[in-house]
Amino acid sequence: MDHTSAPVLEAIDSYHAHGRLAFTPPGHKQARGADEQARRVLGDAFHSDVLASGGLDDRRMRGRVLRRAEELMADAVHADHTFFTTCGSSLSVKAAMLAVAGPHEQLLIGRDAHKSVVSGLILCGIDPVWVEPQWDDRGLAHPPSPQSYEESFERHPDARGALITSPTPYGTCGDLERLAEVCHARGRPLIVDEAWGAHLPFHPDLPKWAMDAGADVCVTSIHKMGSGLEQGSVFHLRGDLIDPDTLTSRADLLGTTSPSVLIYAGLDGWRRQMRLHGRELLGDALDLAADARRAIDAIDGLHVYGRDDLTGPGLAYDLDPLPVLIDVSDLDTSGYRVADWLRSHRALDVHIADHRRVGAQLTFADSPATLAALLDGLRDVTEHRAELRGAPTVAVPKPSELRLEQAMLPRDAYFGPIEEVPLERAAGRVAAEMASPYPPGIPTVLPGERLTDPVLTYLRSGLTAGMNVPDPADPELRTIRVAVEPS
Repeated sequence: MDHTSAPVLEAIDSYHAHGRLAFTPPGHKQARGADEQARRVLGDAFHSDVLASGGLDDRRMRGRVLRRAEELMADAVHADHTFFTTCGSSLSVKAAMLAVAGPHEQLLIGRDAHKSVVSGLILCGIDPVWVEPQWDDRGLAHPPSPQSYEESFERHPDARGALITSPTPYGTCGDLERLAEVCHARGRPLIVDEAWGAHLPFHPDLPKWAMDAGADVCVTSIHKMGSGLEQGSVFHLRGDLIDPDTLTSRADLLGTTSPSVLIYAGLDGWRRQMRLHGRELLGDALDLAADARRAIDAIDGLHVYGRDDLTGPGLAYDLDPLPVLIDVSDLDTSGYRVADWLRSHRALDVHIADHRRVGAQLTFADSPATLAALLDGLRDVTEHRAELRGAPTVAVPKPSELRLEQAMLPRDAYFGPIEEVPLERAAGRVAAEMASPYPPGIPTVLPGERLTDPVLTYLRSGLTAGMNVPDPADPELRTIRVAVEPS
């Protein structure tokens, strides 16, 4: 296939070249009706914001603009089918789940799954069989082992398939090849939420990506580690365990009928960029990440987690080195305080922040200049350690205490009768809402789980320390929604 072509971008160019005049949405009409400041800030974005059907392509999509772009993407990453979405991987993973399991059917899911997976359980009524992550002694969860999934299949032979998150937001990866073998030995499909791994197919020194490892569906966020716009996601299908028409139907059920052509264009351009230049661009990024890891680890009071910390027996199977996870606990402060200080004093935004870490995500868009700014900011943090000391303590439970009893289906708890109770009286009650420290958005509590004092104390102390928990009805967690159980 001709990977120098970018059908969506070419169609936008053609739209402008023909001087088309739209009597259709969007109502700003090529920016003519847009707010003055919006035009100034967003620039040319308005001019390429056209309808997908009856704009980018004709009203019946006979030019196959989007379909040709998806076929090129599938070819680039060795998939049988690829689907674009402008609703993020939060939609893509739900579509994949709904294509594999239906209401009251079981699906094996790693308990380190993103909140979008839990949303899929609520919408569909799937019965989750939770598979425990692998925990290290610093309290980080890594993808569950294939053996854990195999044992779960043995206990739940009617489960319709399995879902794993790999890479995690920390860059740790599971043994996908072995897990695919576990699933396929039972004729069951494997879904991989690879939102953080869109770049993996394009360099041999990165972890093996899901399609090459044998997964049936792989969900990727092009905006996370690639050069797509926010909300740009693709999901890929391979093999015959999932019907492509069923997957298309599930995505159509959840997706928007007004997709952003701008986001499609970003996906299309990313594919061409990676297919033609990915190995070189990612090679430079990997070299830069190695430099960053060495330089940060040499700063007094900071430690960068590497393979020795995160991979090995009982830990992750592999590691993507581009997410750089930095332990700041030797500064006697928290990642929350360091993240806030870097933003306020150095205009630097980091990705992950928790009670003892910050995470700096590197991509091929970074350079020695951007790395120098990060290093200067981190050195400045250590020079101001005195003012950062004394951060509130977060009462982090042991991994065994984080695992809550699933007393009800998530759907039943969420949609059933509920009441709000003070947090101090919530232990023993069944949660009716999620509580997900964000980022990374992995629920500590999900609907249907029975609440315990250690988890509630963790959330309460985390909020005091600077944790962001945006999903409960009461974001301060003075109260929490719980199910009204039969007397």
